[in-house]
Amino acid sequence: MRAFLLKLIALLALSAPAQAFDTNAQTAWVYDMATGTVLMEKNADQPIPPASMSKLMTTYMLFEAIREGRVQPDTRLPVSTKARQMGGSTMFLNEQDRPTVDELIKGIIVLSGNDACVVVAEGLAGTEEAFSRQMTEKGKELGLTNSVFANSSGWPDPRHRMTAHDLGILAMHLISDFPELYKNFALTEFPFDNRAPANRFNRNPLLKLGIGADGLKTGHTQEAGYGLVGSAVQDGRRVIFVITGLQSDSARAEEAERIVNWAFRQFTMETLVPAGETVVEAPVWLGTLPKVGLTTKDGANVLVPAGAQDQVKVEAVYNSPIPAPIAKGDQLGQLVVTVPGAKNAVTPLLAAQDVPEAGFMGRMKGAVLRLGSRAIDAVGG
Repeated sequence: MRAFLLKLIALLALSAPAQAFDTNAQTAWVYDMATGTVLMEKNADQPIPPASMSKLMTTYMLFEAIREGRVQPDTRLPVSTKARQMGGSTMFLNEQDRPTVDELIKGIIVLSGNDACVVVAEGLAGTEEAFSRQMTEKGKELGLTNSVFANSSGWPDPRHRMTAHDLGILAMHLISDFPELYKNFALTEFPFDNRAPANRFNRNPLLKLGIGADGLKTGHTQEAGYGLVGSAVQDGRRVIFVITGLQSDSARAEEAERIVNWAFRQFTMETLVPAGETVVEAPVWLGTLPKVGLTTKDGANVLVPAGAQDQVKVEAVYNSPIPAPIAKGDQLGQLVVTVPGAKNAVTPLLAAQDVPEAGFMGRMKGAVLRLGSRAIDAVGG
């Protein structure tokens, strides 16, 4: 593959370079969804007890059941004695209750109800044990490579483990796969049947700060410490982050706000290539056209640390010349963007048009020209 350096855009300079974020969390993962950029990671692939943050998987399973028509938002589910006996955060359900699926969604997300999780598990799979196995299987389908679920609520269990990276991937799926149902994560309170009114508030400390936060889930056990899977949107950019192992709820709140502010203020999103625009014209070998335009499917956006715009390197990488025939949409190379302090951003380069193979005389002419070019190269040294 040959690399061709491109001068695509003139980036605006900012006043100061982005600073690395030194988090107090034991594990962390911060991700920009618009560009697919990991902004920061710390022990992100280390299996940890996820506490109530693993309720996101229970929520995903319930959302999927709604999408598949196995339950409806107004479907009522029974409450078992096991569910009623759950400790920790609850909806204060009892065996006489028949909560709706919609109430259970809010009970899990807003109230972090352990009892609600058991009701959902038993309602969808018969037993919590069977549901936990289904959670683990579904997790693997979603790309959660280091997650094992022993229960539906995140109740302490040595087998129950996730990673910060897996929690972040799960958050992305909830946002992308269920945009309408995802809105439940922004609810700040849910006064279910006026039971324990003082406990009706969402524990997510970011929701009322006016910084674009709209989810997702807190978690806390003695072993896990205080954690949060969060997401916020500002100016069309969505940032997802996971932090765990903080020492208090106030430390969790402070760290979460610091991460959101850092992610949005220390990086700017630049459009390097608008969707549909030709990036470069590549020589064609033995085709009806001498060149083929290379473009991208959705354009190319990249996050740039503040003050580092003049250090961005953009390369179109492809074999040259490209042999005909070429079909529009064929992947012929890659656009590689190198940003200081970040992993390379790679976008496929696609053929912008069809280029049929030349006829006999065209191929002969191309071959003669190619041989002549090589001869000149050899003589010229």
